[in-house]
Amino acid sequence: MEELFGSKKLGFGCMRLPLTGPAADPASQVDYEKTCRMVDNFLAAGFCYFDTAHGYLNGKSETALRHCLTSRYPRERYLLADKLSNGFFKSEAEIRPLFFSQLEACGVDYFDFYLMHAMNAEYYPKYCACNAFAVARQLKAEGRIRHIGISFHDKPALLERILSEQPDIEVVQIQFNYADYDSPSVESRALYEICRRFQKPVIVMEPVRGGALANLPPQAAGAFAGMESSPAGYALRFAASFEGVCMVLSGMSAPAQMEENLGLFRDFRALSPREWQAVSDARRALTGLKSIGCTGCRYCVDGCPKAISIPELFACANSRNLFQDPGAATYYNICTRGGHGKAKDCIGCGKCEVSCPQHLPIRQLLAQVSAQFDAPKA
Repeated sequence: MEELFGSKKLGFGCMRLPLTGPAADPASQVDYEKTCRMVDNFLAAGFCYFDTAHGYLNGKSETALRHCLTSRYPRERYLLADKLSNGFFKSEAEIRPLFFSQLEACGVDYFDFYLMHAMNAEYYPKYCACNAFAVARQLKAEGRIRHIGISFHDKPALLERILSEQPDIEVVQIQFNYADYDSPSVESRALYEICRRFQKPVIVMEPVRGGALANLPPQAAGAFAGMESSPAGYALRFAASFEGVCMVLSGMSAPAQMEENLGLFRDFRALSPREWQAVSDARRALTGLKSIGCTGCRYCVDGCPKAISIPELFACANSRNLFQDPGAATYYNICTRGGHGKAKDCIGCGKCEVSCPQHLPIRQLLAQVSAQFDAPKA
């Protein structure tokens, strides 16, 4: 796997780059100064893998990489992964123009990895009907793609089917973290085992579950009391400790996060038996808590007719329910200003649920959030 990815397992996920304002605000821009500093530190420490997609940060992620990475470093210094995302093409004829617009946005002549994005039972038939895998093979033959892969968000049976039908897939990106390891909704362990059976290198996304495993409720945080690393560190090391995992993506949004993660992966150590036990204890504690399992990917936000900032509203509910945060209501009001709908404004169209990688019943959850935050004060 080193010939594909290099010797270090930490990847720079560019879905949560530092911004000049709140993520829910369309006027927020990528903070280029911070991002350049993070890119410089990442490369200086011997790491090289960057992951983006056309829709990340409303299209700003690709151009940020052109500004902060590809225009500043020679092409051989880094590996760049991009994706073919469902919402940006409707036919085979649209795939190549989209692909070349992505190359231009990123400022490169080829992608090291190009992934069919967010494969699930809804999207896979469309990718097949549009001959997306065949187009990717053509682009690889032309030298525009080095390796073809998928990112996957569905059940194990579908992953097995895709890998059987698409033998040209070289790498598989899955959500893999200790909270989802035996989760009946994500089934991380089963997905990992299928990748191993098909001998596909695994790229891990959401190792810290959108930050949730970095900011644990007290019941779970106690499992790491007296340990040498942070909860986020143990979540990252958990994912990287599995054989066949060649890259662990971290969506770093601040230089301090970058420095902590570089420290974990410069001289990587797999979890010790004591650390495995602590992770298992934290998992059991989390299983007993009620929270909304949103990772903040924001796929649900695009196309919402009421412009509801769904991840932010779910974060408010989790903050109130798990941490008894008295400021949750204030933050809820902030997140529903400037044309953004409240939870009660949901019209139940269901577009958000189709695109949710976690398969959350978003409409039902928004009704619960509305009961918490939109109810008139007595």
